[in-house]
Amino acid sequence: MSESEESADVEAQEPEPDAPAASEQATENALLFGEWDVSEIAYEDPSTQRYINVTPIAHTMGRHAAKQFKKSEISIVERLINRLMQTEENTGKKQQATRIVRDAFEIVHERTEENPAQVLVTAVENAAPREETVRLKYGGISVPKAVDVAPQRRVDQALKFIADGVQNATYKSATPAAEALAQQLTGAADYDMQAYPISQKEERERVAAAAR
Repeated sequence: MSESEESADVEAQEPEPDAPAASEQATENALLFGEWDVSEIAYEDPSTQRYINVTPIAHTMGRHAAKQFKKSEISIVERLINRLMQTEENTGKKQQATRIVRDAFEIVHERTEENPAQVLVTAVENAAPREETVRLKYGGISVPKAVDVAPQRRVDQALKFIADGVQNATYKSATPAAEALAQQLTGAADYDMQAYPISQKEERERVAAAAR
């Protein structure tokens, strides 16, 4: 074989510089936290389906942070992790929040024998309020008015309720954060009225119904 033929052979074997590092099949077969398959997640609420993205990537290194409305393209698991960081104790501790979510998923799977990613999606759908109130001013008088909640805000509020429930359950308590998160997820997924996310959603909708 001549030198020109050998060099052409080597060039053919080398990957293109712009080619992705992993194939589409490898991405599809990837598992969340190396354990959970997210390729067959079922959605019951069509209004929020577009804003609940489930991918096997739980840490995107903030690549969407400066892009408006790009948070909806981030995995709902990472959005939950980021929401858990928005407290005094966990501010900036991404690895710690990720470990809490991973351990909570293990607990959820042990108790329900279901895919914890599916439980999270169901919990977010159940805890997302459909109505809330705004305050309108008429001649200096503030009047509450019921309004429909945008789908993207519904998902944001559901994640907030779940994170607040975890914080309330662990504040000055011996309850581990992973245990508290597992309780919030399973309670919201089962639509348990005693669960903090569901009780907050019902309260929001009750106040909105009174302001119609």
